[in-house]
Amino acid sequence: MELRVLRYFLTAVNEGNITRAADILHVTQPTLSRQLIELENELGATLLIRGKRSLTLTDDGMLFKQQAEEIVELADKAEQTFTGKNEAISGVISLGASEALGGRVLARYMKQFLKKYPDVRFDLYNEMADNIKDKLEKGLLDLGLLLEPVDTKKYEFLRLSQKESWGILLRKDHPLAKKDKIYVQDLREYPLILPKRENARNEVLNWLQYEESHLNIPVNYNLLSNVALLVEAGIGCAVCLDGALSVHCSPDICFCPVYPEHTTRSVLLWKKNHLFQPAASLFIQMLHTHKWGE
Repeated sequence: MELRVLRYFLTAVNEGNITRAADILHVTQPTLSRQLIELENELGATLLIRGKRSLTLTDDGMLFKQQAEEIVELADKAEQTFTGKNEAISGVISLGASEALGGRVLARYMKQFLKKYPDVRFDLYNEMADNIKDKLEKGLLDLGLLLEPVDTKKYEFLRLSQKESWGILLRKDHPLAKKDKIYVQDLREYPLILPKRENARNEVLNWLQYEESHLNIPVNYNLLSNVALLVEAGIGCAVCLDGALSVHCSPDICFCPVYPEHTTRSVLLWKKNHLFQPAASLFIQMLHTHKWGE
């Protein structure tokens, strides 16, 4: 199986049309069709349902697409590692980041690094915590920014000083927004939108001291980007960290701390005993020493 064929397959799937994909790939339509058929024969599976004007993935096709994307991404990453190796420090550092105020600290680190190594590029992915850890394991990401609690056994890490405070994202006309102070017991009577990630969810429930079965939870979330829109629509109040407003700023919603105060921190982590490409290795060295300059 060749990388070229995997790229043909992914282009055909992304375009949903053989003719358009062939144009992009600068091959003839019969050539592309033949390559896809040969790929299916090699795998012994049907990957595509061919309509008159469109392509649809089968279940096997969806699984193969995910694996093909990872293989191609790893190949591109390997190529970037060795391109210009003997020249000035360059290359791409891949970062996965969850939504948190720690992202501001990370941005400062990136800025300082780019001042010293202007030929380096960062690829930044906004991801769920589980996806970040999975991609770190597979070598698709160099580093990840995650919120505690995090199992760090397989990783080296830097715990950021920026505190993340748990509270509630709500509409400004919500009854709770009019209170001088909001306490955990005040939340019981209102619909709550809670994080889906198991570790974060358990931490929230322990803090609130509620049984999940006693709460009205209309929505569970992984990323806050769309949750703020649900809060705006009046579906419920989102229990989240104070980085929420850095993700979605609206004049109709606000973040309010909830007492007793409960805080956590972000960690920047990377795999132990992993051989990184030069740019990522230097970035990690700077994280270790904290010699960022002004």
